[in-house]
Amino acid sequence: MDRLKMQSRDVVGGNVEKIAALFPQCVTERLNKEGKPELAIDFDKLRAELSNDTLEDGEERYQFTWPDKRAASRLANEPVNLTLRPCREESVGKDGTPGGFDSENLYIEGDNLDVLKVLRETYLGRVKMIYIDPPYNTGNDFVYNDNFAQGKEDFEQNSGLFDAEGNQTIDPMQRNTEANGRFHTDWLNMIYPRLKVARDLLSDDGVIFISMDDNEAKNLKAVCDEIFGSQNFLAQVVWERAYSPINLMKHFSPSHDYILVYAKNQELAECRGIPRSQEANDRYSNPDNDPRGPWKPSDLSVGPAVESNIYPITTPSGRIVEPPAARSWRLSRNAFRERLQDNRIWFGPNGDSVPSMKRFLSELRKTGITPMTIWKYTEVDHSQAATQKLAKLFDGKKYFDYPKPVELLKRCLALYTSPDECIVLDFFSGSGTFAQAVMELNANDGGKRKYILVQAPEKMENPANVELKFETIPQFAEERIRRAGEQIRRDAILRVRNDKTAGTATGDLFDDMDSERTRRIASLPDTGFRVLKLDSSNMEDVFYTPDAFEPSLLDGLVDNIKADRTGEDLLFQVMLDLGIELSAKIERKEIAGKEVFSVDDDYLLACFDTDVNETTIEEMAKLLPTHLVIRDASAANDNVLDNFDQIIESYSNEKKITTHIL
Repeated sequence: MDRLKMQSRDVVGGNVEKIAALFPQCVTERLNKEGKPELAIDFDKLRAELSNDTLEDGEERYQFTWPDKRAASRLANEPVNLTLRPCREESVGKDGTPGGFDSENLYIEGDNLDVLKVLRETYLGRVKMIYIDPPYNTGNDFVYNDNFAQGKEDFEQNSGLFDAEGNQTIDPMQRNTEANGRFHTDWLNMIYPRLKVARDLLSDDGVIFISMDDNEAKNLKAVCDEIFGSQNFLAQVVWERAYSPINLMKHFSPSHDYILVYAKNQELAECRGIPRSQEANDRYSNPDNDPRGPWKPSDLSVGPAVESNIYPITTPSGRIVEPPAARSWRLSRNAFRERLQDNRIWFGPNGDSVPSMKRFLSELRKTGITPMTIWKYTEVDHSQAATQKLAKLFDGKKYFDYPKPVELLKRCLALYTSPDECIVLDFFSGSGTFAQAVMELNANDGGKRKYILVQAPEKMENPANVELKFETIPQFAEERIRRAGEQIRRDAILRVRNDKTAGTATGDLFDDMDSERTRRIASLPDTGFRVLKLDSSNMEDVFYTPDAFEPSLLDGLVDNIKADRTGEDLLFQVMLDLGIELSAKIERKEIAGKEVFSVDDDYLLACFDTDVNETTIEEMAKLLPTHLVIRDASAANDNVLDNFDQIIESYSNEKKITTHIL
């Protein structure tokens, strides 16, 4: 039997093991904080293995740094004994049913750094695309809850930000202001560990989009170059977020934000392009009735000139033309003759014009138009319109200022995700725009994208002239997603009912439905979400550090699980520990009189009831799960645990069953 760890991944330990496998001569041993031996890296030996040159202490080098950077980096690697607890009453089913728990979308409440760490083991390399709209560090727009070890001692002692143990002494929910004395430093210490963990979640062909304004754009670019690699920088998009000037501004009225785009690996990332508009297609015509269909002329000359491609061309009218000065034809003589023979050269309607290449609409890349780096508000909307559309969802009441436009995020999603099933993530989710964008895009293209949203339970600010009905941002966002999902589903059903190509049924949508329409209704996008909330581990401290307790105390300890935790709480922490997606299908079964959770059609069977006997275990084993879990304290007696492996072994001829115990 395997005893579950029930804590987030030990990143440092995993990295040490990887280095040890490559360079065993660079591994040594040391005592950890508990006085137990552990592997460690001899960095002097490792440096010698990786470089022929020696970098002397104090030697100048190019680097990007700030106070507490090392602490921020360590923070990303530190494991946490936290878990995610399901909240069924706040969840919404796939079809919009309140309290439904069958959705594959996740809405997670909690500090996003801790949540990312909790998710890291399960979602390592599984996220196709990340979009975040982090705080812009304007002086009053973000809260965070990070503790950094001492870095610049003089600064910390003078500022009073840290106590003698290196813990922050300021209110962890205090907003960042110039008065903090470390304006950019605080922001960098907030964003750095989060992006570092986020990179681990991205798939090898994954991409991250990050919104930002001028205030921290330079620092964000430097951080991303370090974490993702400058070679994986894809673009710095300029989004036109405003369409009219603010005349009260003294010098300039800002009208744009940036969206920084990085790939996990640029060689593997695939841009699908922007879908072609009818306006773009209308630029193609077919004046010579070419059987290959509409085409558009393209300049045949190119610069700078290639000497071998400078030659005269005789038009059908007899006129001789040559390329313009300092330019040449883009085709060699032979290539030109081949294109001419294939009717791919156009000399104008009278056969007397400078030749051009025919570019056929039918031969364009199927993935769409290559995106440019300036996105106009006419294409992806602006902040004011986004605010108005969000207010419309709430009967005209404005609860949230300047959310990102849904169309903007739909473009980001469409560029690097296909309709195929994939996971997308926003861990600064705010009002929930990203969820609405995912649902709308799925409704448009039949996609199966699954979102994960993460948001700290920050207090809602009281907007002007509106009675505040939501205490926290997650409460507002969950209602926004529910309303948006309801609208998307209603519109999709109406489209199916009114689609004449779907069948010939008439009358009520559900009373007289042909099979094709029924199928399409059943395949409507998932407009629900499972609510999960970050909390302390379900396990008592003794589970993690039994050596720290007196044996006499352990003898009287009945259970190592907290009294207020349910079986479903335990199930989700087990799923995290075993790397099972938290959106997996969950069913409750009764087996031999005990409640058993079945995950993903018996891939995992877990029983957390008490007085579990051999019959229960045998009946569970008959279902041939990949993983079978029970509690240490569940066994009816010691014989049950003694016979556990023997019972499972009798069914292992058909399928290997891995057993785990809490």
